Amino acid sequence: MDTGGHGCSLSSLYVGDLHPDVTESMLYEMFSPIGNILSIRVCRDVATRRSLGYAYINFQQPADAERALDTMNFEVIKGQPIRIMWSHRDPGLRKSGMGNIFIKNLENSIDNKALYDTFSTFGSILSSKVVYNEHGSRGFGFVHFETHEAAQKAINTMNGMLLNDRKVFVGHFKSRQKREAELGARALGFTNIYVKNLHANVDEQRLQDLFSQFGNMQSVKVMRDSNGQSRGFGFVNFEKHEEAQKAVDHMNGKEVSGQLLYVGRAQKRAERQSELKRRFEQMKQERQNRYQGVNLYVKNLDDSINDERLKEVFSTYGVITSAKKRQRRP
Repeated sequence: MDTGGHGCSLSSLYVGDLHPDVTESMLYEMFSPIGNILSIRVCRDVATRRSLGYAYINFQQPADAERALDTMNFEVIKGQPIRIMWSHRDPGLRKSGMGNIFIKNLENSIDNKALYDTFSTFGSILSSKVVYNEHGSRGFGFVHFETHEAAQKAINTMNGMLLNDRKVFVGHFKSRQKREAELGARALGFTNIYVKNLHANVDEQRLQDLFSQFGNMQSVKVMRDSNGQSRGFGFVNFEKHEEAQKAVDHMNGKEVSGQLLYVGRAQKRAERQSELKRRFEQMKQERQNRYQGVNLYVKNLDDSINDERLKEVFSTYGVITSAKKRQRRP
Protein backbone atom coordinates (compact mmCIF):
# COMPACT_ATOMS: atom_id res chain seq x y z
CA MET A 1 0.00 0.00 0.00
CA ASP A 2 1.35 3.40 -0.99
CA THR A 3 1.08 5.83 1.89
CA GLY A 4 2.60 8.79 0.11
CA GLY A 5 1.31 12.33 -0.34
CA HIS A 6 -2.18 13.34 -1.27
CA GLY A 7 -3.23 14.79 -4.58
CA CYS A 8 -5.61 17.56 -5.52
CA SER A 9 -7.92 15.71 -7.88
CA LEU A 10 -11.59 14.82 -7.67
CA SER A 11 -10.47 11.45 -6.27
CA SER A 12 -8.87 12.83 -3.09
CA LEU A 13 -10.67 12.88 0.27
CA TYR A 14 -9.88 14.55 3.58
CA VAL A 15 -10.72 12.38 6.62
CA GLY A 16 -10.80 14.28 9.92
CA ASP A 17 -11.71 13.87 13.60
CA LEU A 18 -9.54 10.75 13.75
CA HIS A 19 -8.65 9.02 17.02
CA PRO A 20 -4.90 9.46 17.68
CA ASP A 21 -4.33 5.70 17.33
CA VAL A 22 -5.88 5.39 13.85
CA THR A 23 -3.27 4.24 11.31
CA GLU A 24 -3.04 4.02 7.53
CA SER A 25 -3.66 0.27 7.75
CA MET A 26 -6.92 0.80 9.62
CA LEU A 27 -8.12 3.31 7.06
CA TYR A 28 -7.12 1.04 4.19
CA GLU A 29 -9.04 -1.84 5.70
CA MET A 30 -12.10 0.38 6.10
CA PHE A 31 -12.06 2.13 2.71
CA SER A 32 -10.56 -0.45 0.32
CA PRO A 33 -13.89 -2.28 -0.22
CA ILE A 34 -15.18 0.95 -1.83
CA GLY A 35 -12.61 0.88 -4.65
CA ASN A 36 -8.92 0.93 -5.60
CA ILE A 37 -6.85 3.21 -3.38
CA LEU A 38 -3.73 4.92 -4.70
CA SER A 39 -2.48 6.31 -1.39
CA ILE A 40 -3.35 6.95 2.24
CA ARG A 41 -1.50 9.30 4.56
CA VAL A 42 -2.23 10.03 8.21
CA CYS A 43 -0.72 13.46 8.90
CA ARG A 44 1.63 13.54 11.87
CA ASP A 45 3.61 16.01 13.94
CA VAL A 46 7.13 16.31 12.52
CA ALA A 47 8.84 16.13 15.91
CA THR A 48 6.71 13.68 17.90
CA ARG A 49 5.22 11.67 14.99
CA ARG A 50 1.87 11.80 16.75
CA SER A 51 -1.24 11.86 14.61
CA LEU A 52 -2.69 15.31 13.95
CA GLY A 53 -6.15 13.77 13.74
CA TYR A 54 -6.65 13.84 9.98
CA ALA A 55 -5.64 11.96 6.86
CA TYR A 56 -5.86 12.03 3.05
CA ILE A 57 -7.10 9.16 0.92
CA ASN A 58 -6.61 9.08 -2.86
CA PHE A 59 -8.88 6.78 -4.84
CA GLN A 60 -8.12 5.70 -8.37
CA GLN A 61 -11.61 6.62 -9.56
CA PRO A 62 -13.58 9.80 -8.69
CA ALA A 63 -16.78 7.77 -8.49
CA ASP A 64 -15.28 5.63 -5.70
CA ALA A 65 -14.25 8.72 -3.75
CA GLU A 66 -17.75 10.13 -4.09
CA ARG A 67 -19.28 6.85 -2.94
CA ALA A 68 -16.96 6.81 0.09
CA LEU A 69 -18.02 10.35 0.96
CA ASP A 70 -21.71 9.46 0.65
CA THR A 71 -21.63 6.14 2.52
CA MET A 72 -18.73 6.33 5.00
CA ASN A 73 -19.11 9.83 6.46
CA PHE A 74 -19.44 9.75 10.27
CA GLU A 75 -18.56 6.05 10.50
CA VAL A 76 -17.00 5.25 13.88
CA ILE A 77 -13.32 4.23 14.20
CA LYS A 78 -11.97 3.52 17.69
CA GLY A 79 -15.00 5.14 19.26
CA GLN A 80 -14.92 8.40 17.26
CA PRO A 81 -17.09 9.33 14.26
CA ILE A 82 -14.90 10.43 11.35
CA ARG A 83 -15.63 13.44 9.14
CA ILE A 84 -15.02 13.20 5.38
CA MET A 85 -14.71 16.10 2.92
CA TRP A 86 -13.39 16.63 -0.55
CA SER A 87 -9.70 17.51 -0.51
CA HIS A 88 -8.92 20.63 -2.55
CA ARG A 89 -11.89 19.99 -4.82
CA ASP A 90 -12.06 23.69 -5.61
CA PRO A 91 -9.52 25.74 -3.65
CA GLY A 92 -10.83 29.01 -5.09
CA LEU A 93 -14.37 28.26 -3.93
CA ARG A 94 -13.20 27.21 -0.49
CA LYS A 95 -11.07 30.30 0.05
CA SER A 96 -13.71 32.70 -1.26
CA GLY A 97 -16.17 31.62 1.43
CA MET A 98 -18.97 31.55 -1.12
CA GLY A 99 -21.60 29.03 -0.09
CA ASN A 100 -20.35 28.98 3.51
CA ILE A 101 -22.99 29.41 6.22
CA PHE A 102 -22.88 29.80 9.99
CA ILE A 103 -25.37 28.13 12.34
CA LYS A 104 -25.66 29.09 16.01
CA ASN A 105 -27.83 28.26 19.03
CA LEU A 106 -27.55 24.55 18.28
CA GLU A 107 -28.92 22.14 20.88
CA ASN A 108 -26.20 19.99 22.48
CA SER A 109 -27.34 16.76 20.85
CA ILE A 110 -26.81 18.14 17.32
CA ASP A 111 -23.55 16.52 16.23
CA ASN A 112 -21.64 16.55 12.93
CA LYS A 113 -23.82 13.86 11.39
CA ALA A 114 -27.08 15.52 12.44
CA LEU A 115 -25.87 18.85 11.04
CA TYR A 116 -24.82 17.23 7.76
CA ASP A 117 -28.08 15.29 7.42
CA THR A 118 -30.17 18.38 8.16
CA PHE A 119 -28.52 20.61 5.57
CA SER A 120 -27.65 18.10 2.83
CA THR A 121 -31.22 18.42 1.52
CA PHE A 122 -30.36 21.90 0.21
CA GLY A 123 -27.42 20.91 -2.01
CA SER A 124 -23.99 19.33 -2.26
CA ILE A 125 -21.92 19.95 0.88
CA LEU A 126 -18.15 20.44 0.70
CA SER A 127 -17.74 20.35 4.47
CA SER A 128 -19.72 20.66 7.69
CA LYS A 129 -18.67 20.82 11.32
CA VAL A 130 -20.08 21.42 14.78
CA VAL A 131 -17.52 23.22 16.95
CA TYR A 132 -16.62 21.45 20.21
CA ASN A 133 -14.56 22.15 23.30
CA GLU A 134 -13.66 19.90 26.23
CA HIS A 135 -17.21 20.21 27.60
CA GLY A 136 -18.99 19.27 24.36
CA SER A 137 -20.75 21.28 21.66
CA ARG A 138 -20.23 25.03 21.77
CA GLY A 139 -23.63 25.51 20.17
CA PHE A 140 -22.53 26.60 16.71
CA GLY A 141 -21.20 25.14 13.49
CA PHE A 142 -20.51 25.67 9.80
CA VAL A 143 -21.74 24.18 6.55
CA HIS A 144 -19.96 24.90 3.26
CA PHE A 145 -22.09 24.27 0.19
CA GLU A 146 -20.75 23.85 -3.31
CA THR A 147 -22.96 26.68 -4.59
CA HIS A 148 -24.12 30.04 -3.30
CA GLU A 149 -27.67 29.14 -4.32
CA ALA A 150 -27.74 26.10 -2.02
CA ALA A 151 -26.44 28.21 0.87
CA GLN A 152 -29.08 30.88 0.28
CA LYS A 153 -31.81 28.25 0.13
CA ALA A 154 -30.63 26.79 3.44
CA ILE A 155 -30.63 30.24 5.05
CA ASN A 156 -34.09 31.11 3.72
CA THR A 157 -35.53 27.81 4.94
CA MET A 158 -33.71 27.17 8.23
CA ASN A 159 -33.12 30.59 9.79
CA GLY A 160 -35.45 30.88 12.78
CA MET A 161 -36.57 27.25 12.54
CA LEU A 162 -36.56 24.81 15.47
CA LEU A 163 -33.88 22.11 15.62
CA ASN A 164 -34.52 19.78 18.55
CA ASP A 165 -36.92 22.37 20.02
CA ARG A 166 -34.39 25.19 19.84
CA LYS A 167 -34.64 28.12 17.41
CA VAL A 168 -31.45 28.42 15.37
CA PHE A 169 -29.85 31.32 13.56
CA VAL A 170 -28.57 30.54 10.07
CA GLY A 171 -26.71 33.14 8.03
CA HIS A 172 -23.83 33.68 5.63
CA PHE A 173 -20.45 33.04 7.21
CA LYS A 174 -18.29 36.15 7.61
CA SER A 175 -14.56 36.01 8.19
CA ARG A 176 -13.16 37.66 11.30
CA GLN A 177 -11.58 40.35 9.14
CA LYS A 178 -14.93 41.15 7.53
CA ARG A 179 -16.76 41.18 10.87
CA GLU A 180 -14.16 43.52 12.35
CA ALA A 181 -14.37 45.77 9.29
CA GLU A 182 -18.16 45.99 9.65
CA LEU A 183 -17.84 46.72 13.36
CA GLY A 184 -15.31 49.43 12.54
CA ALA A 185 -17.61 50.96 9.95
CA ARG A 186 -20.49 51.05 12.44
CA ALA A 187 -18.17 52.52 15.06
CA LEU A 188 -17.42 55.48 12.81
CA GLY A 189 -21.08 56.52 12.90
CA PHE A 190 -21.97 55.72 16.51
CA THR A 191 -24.77 57.62 18.29
CA ASN A 192 -24.96 55.62 21.53
CA ILE A 193 -22.50 56.47 24.30
CA TYR A 194 -21.55 54.68 27.52
CA VAL A 195 -21.11 56.66 30.74
CA LYS A 196 -19.59 55.09 33.86
CA ASN A 197 -18.30 56.15 37.31
CA LEU A 198 -21.64 57.82 37.96
CA HIS A 199 -22.35 58.91 41.52
CA ALA A 200 -25.27 57.13 43.16
CA ASN A 201 -27.30 60.35 43.14
CA VAL A 202 -27.15 60.69 39.33
CA ASP A 203 -30.50 59.59 37.88
CA GLU A 204 -31.93 59.81 34.34
CA GLN A 205 -32.95 63.44 34.74
CA ARG A 206 -29.52 64.45 36.03
CA LEU A 207 -27.84 62.48 33.23
CA GLN A 208 -30.06 64.18 30.67
CA ASP A 209 -29.24 67.59 32.10
CA LEU A 210 -25.51 66.84 31.84
CA PHE A 211 -25.62 65.82 28.17
CA SER A 212 -28.49 67.91 26.72
CA GLN A 213 -26.03 70.65 25.73
CA PHE A 214 -24.60 68.43 22.99
CA GLY A 215 -27.79 67.74 21.01
CA ASN A 216 -31.12 65.95 20.84
CA MET A 217 -31.25 62.67 22.74
CA GLN A 218 -33.39 59.69 21.78
CA SER A 219 -32.98 57.93 25.12
CA VAL A 220 -31.24 58.24 28.49
CA LYS A 221 -30.85 55.28 30.85
CA VAL A 222 -29.11 54.71 34.21
CA MET A 223 -28.63 50.99 34.89
CA ARG A 224 -29.89 49.73 38.25
CA ASP A 225 -29.69 46.56 40.33
CA SER A 226 -32.62 44.47 41.57
CA ASN A 227 -33.07 46.86 44.51
CA GLY A 228 -33.32 49.90 42.24
CA GLN A 229 -29.90 51.22 43.21
CA SER A 230 -27.69 52.75 40.53
CA ARG A 231 -24.99 50.42 39.21
CA GLY A 232 -22.81 53.43 38.45
CA PHE A 233 -23.16 53.46 34.66
CA GLY A 234 -25.67 54.32 31.97
CA PHE A 235 -26.25 55.09 28.29
CA VAL A 236 -27.17 58.17 26.29
CA ASN A 237 -28.34 57.77 22.70
CA PHE A 238 -28.18 60.87 20.47
CA GLU A 239 -29.93 61.48 17.17
CA LYS A 240 -26.71 62.27 15.31
CA HIS A 241 -23.19 60.88 15.40
CA GLU A 242 -21.67 64.36 15.56
CA GLU A 243 -23.59 65.06 18.78
CA ALA A 244 -22.44 61.80 20.35
CA GLN A 245 -18.82 62.47 19.37
CA LYS A 246 -18.97 65.95 20.85
CA ALA A 247 -20.34 64.53 24.11
CA VAL A 248 -17.46 62.03 24.31
CA ASP A 249 -14.86 64.71 23.55
CA HIS A 250 -16.17 67.13 26.18
CA MET A 251 -17.39 64.86 28.98
CA ASN A 252 -14.80 62.09 29.17
CA GLY A 253 -12.71 62.71 32.29
CA LYS A 254 -15.01 65.44 33.61
CA GLU A 255 -15.69 65.50 37.36
CA VAL A 256 -19.35 65.12 38.37
CA SER A 257 -20.37 64.86 42.05
CA GLY A 258 -16.76 64.20 43.00
CA GLN A 259 -16.19 61.38 40.50
CA LEU A 260 -14.33 61.40 37.19
CA LEU A 261 -16.61 60.22 34.40
CA TYR A 262 -15.61 57.79 31.68
CA VAL A 263 -17.53 58.56 28.49
CA GLY A 264 -17.02 56.54 25.32
CA ARG A 265 -18.74 54.82 22.43
CA ALA A 266 -21.13 52.11 23.62
CA GLN A 267 -20.02 48.68 22.40
CA LYS A 268 -21.99 45.48 22.10
CA ARG A 269 -20.69 42.44 23.95
CA ALA A 270 -19.51 40.75 20.75
CA GLU A 271 -17.57 43.86 19.76
CA ARG A 272 -15.92 44.14 23.19
CA GLN A 273 -14.92 40.48 23.06
CA SER A 274 -13.59 40.87 19.54
CA GLU A 275 -11.49 43.87 20.55
CA LEU A 276 -10.09 42.09 23.61
CA LYS A 277 -9.25 39.05 21.50
CA ARG A 278 -7.56 41.23 18.88
CA ARG A 279 -5.47 42.95 21.57
CA PHE A 280 -4.49 39.61 23.11
CA GLU A 281 -3.43 38.19 19.74
CA GLN A 282 -1.48 41.36 18.99
CA MET A 283 0.38 41.07 22.31
CA LYS A 284 1.06 37.38 21.67
CA GLN A 285 2.41 38.15 18.19
CA GLU A 286 4.63 40.90 19.58
CA ARG A 287 6.08 38.45 22.13
CA GLN A 288 6.69 35.88 19.40
CA ASN A 289 8.41 38.49 17.22
CA ARG A 290 10.55 39.59 20.16
CA TYR A 291 11.87 36.10 20.78
CA GLN A 292 11.89 34.85 17.20
CA GLY A 293 15.32 33.50 16.36
CA VAL A 294 16.36 33.56 20.02
CA ASN A 295 15.19 30.09 21.04
CA LEU A 296 17.21 27.08 19.94
CA TYR A 297 15.92 23.51 19.67
CA VAL A 298 18.41 20.71 20.34
CA LYS A 299 17.52 17.05 19.94
CA ASN A 300 19.17 13.60 20.21
CA LEU A 301 20.62 14.49 23.60
CA ASP A 302 22.17 11.75 25.70
CA ASP A 303 20.33 10.85 28.91
CA SER A 304 23.31 12.08 30.94
CA ILE A 305 22.82 15.67 29.71
CA ASN A 306 20.94 17.81 32.25
CA ASP A 307 19.91 21.49 32.30
CA GLU A 308 23.18 22.65 33.85
CA ARG A 309 25.32 20.76 31.33
CA LEU A 310 23.24 22.08 28.46
CA LYS A 311 23.68 25.65 29.65
CA GLU A 312 27.42 25.13 30.18
CA VAL A 313 27.99 23.83 26.62
CA PHE A 314 26.17 26.71 24.93
CA SER A 315 27.25 29.57 27.24
CA THR A 316 30.36 30.18 25.13
CA TYR A 317 28.12 31.54 22.33
CA GLY A 318 26.34 34.20 24.35
CA VAL A 319 24.23 35.02 27.39
CA ILE A 320 21.62 32.31 28.07
CA THR A 321 18.39 33.26 29.83
CA SER A 322 17.15 29.67 30.15
CA ALA A 323 18.13 26.14 29.19
CA LYS A 324 15.70 23.30 29.68
CA LYS A 325 15.87 19.64 28.73
CA ARG A 326 12.53 17.97 28.23
CA GLN A 327 12.13 14.53 29.71
CA ARG A 328 11.50 11.71 27.29
CA ARG A 329 8.06 10.20 27.49
CA PRO A 330 7.99 6.57 28.60
